Amino acid sequence: MDDSVYDIAIVGGGMVGISLAIALGRMTPAPRVVLIEAQDYAKSLPPSFDARTIALSYSSRQIFEGLTLWPALQTQGVTPIKTIHISDRGHAGITHLQASEQQVDALGYVVENRLLGQVLYQGLQALAHVQVLTPAELRSMSLGSRYAELHGEHKGQPFALRTKLVVAADGTHSFVRQHLGVEQRHWDYRQSAVIANIACDRPHHNIAYERFTSNGPMALLPLNGMDDTPHRYGLVWTVPTAQVEAVMSLSDDEVAIKLREYLGSRVGNFIRIGQRHAYALGHTQIREHVRHRLAFIGNAAHILHPVAGQGFNLGLRDVAALAQVIQAAMSSNQDPGDLSCLQAYAQWRRRDLIQTSLFTDSLVRVFSTDFPPLVVARNLGLFAMECFAPLRKRLTRHAMGYVGRASLLARGLGL
Repeated sequence: MDDSVYDIAIVGGGMVGISLAIALGRMTPAPRVVLIEAQDYAKSLPPSFDARTIALSYSSRQIFEGLTLWPALQTQGVTPIKTIHISDRGHAGITHLQASEQQVDALGYVVENRLLGQVLYQGLQALAHVQVLTPAELRSMSLGSRYAELHGEHKGQPFALRTKLVVAADGTHSFVRQHLGVEQRHWDYRQSAVIANIACDRPHHNIAYERFTSNGPMALLPLNGMDDTPHRYGLVWTVPTAQVEAVMSLSDDEVAIKLREYLGSRVGNFIRIGQRHAYALGHTQIREHVRHRLAFIGNAAHILHPVAGQGFNLGLRDVAALAQVIQAAMSSNQDPGDLSCLQAYAQWRRRDLIQTSLFTDSLVRVFSTDFPPLVVARNLGLFAMECFAPLRKRLTRHAMGYVGRASLLARGLGL
C-alpha cells in the first residue's frame, strides 16, 4: 500500500486525539493511522506546584482501563474524589455525593495534565500502526468520494496524504472546522474562570467542593501533596468577565481572604496561592458532528462550562464511541469514512451531548442568580437530593459520566 494512504487521519494530538490514536492502534487488526499535531512532543515541562490539573470521571477511568493505561496513571499519581460537597453560599441548601453509595472506590480522580500527557505519549510510542507527524501543521484539505486529501508541513517540509476518514480533534479553534465551513453555535456566559493551585493547613480527605455563588460556581479539587505543601487543591473560580482584571491583580493574601469569604472555614486556612490563569467561558456546539469522511471529537465539537467538570470527559466518551464504530465497520469490511457509518457515531453521542450540555448550562444559569423564586427552588432541590437517595443517585451517576449508552471502553473492556 502507498505510504501516503491511511485509514484514519487524526488532526490534533492533544489528550483526546492521542487517546483515539491509542484506541485505534490497539485494535486487531489495527487500521493505518496518522496523527498530525502542531506541538513538539519532545518538549516537556518539569513538575511544579502550579501544574495544571484535570478531573477524570469514573467512566473516564474505565476508558483508560480499557486502553490498559490506568495502571500507569495510578503509578504517576492520581487523587481520588470520594465525596463531592455541594452548597449554595448564603443559603441552607447542601448535599453530598458519596462514592460509597455507588460501591466504587471514587467518584472521579484528579490528575496533573502533564502526568496524563506523559502516560498517553508513552502509550502512543508503543503503537506499530500509528505514524506521528509532529511538529506539523495542516494547510489545506478536501473531502472526496473515496478519500480525503490533506496537505501540510512537517518539520519544515511539505507533506500530502490521503485517508478514508479525517477525525478533527484540533480543539477550540479547530482548523478543520474553519477550513470546511462547519458552523457552530456559541453562547457567551460573560464569565471567566480563574484557575490556580492552592494549599491549606488541613487535609482534604479526598473531598471536592462545589460552592455556588451569585457570581458563579467555585470548585476545589483535591490534589496529591508535595513535600512542602502536603494539602493541595485545584481551584476553579468563576467570576464575571468584567471583574477578571481586578481578581487577577489581587495579592495572594487578598485572594486567601476572598476564598475564606466564599468558602468559610470548612477547608481550613489558605497558606499558599499558586500562579493564576484566566480564560473566558462559553458554551459551543458544532451543527454537524459528521460529514462523509469527517468526524469531530472533543473541544473541536463541543465546549462546556467547567462547573460540572465534564469537558474532557465528554471528549473521551466521544473517543470510546467513535473507536467502537470504526472497529465495527472495519471488522465487516465497511468503509469507516462512509457517512452511514459516521451517522451511527453521531446518533450514539447525541443523547449524552444534549443531556450533559443542558445539565451544565442549567447549573450555571440557575445558580448564578439571586432571583428569589429560583433561590428557593434550587435550595429545595439540594435538600431533596440530600434526603432522597434516588435523586442523589441520578446526579451522582451523571457526575461519574454515565449518560446514555455506555461503550465497551466505558465499561472497562478492550475493543
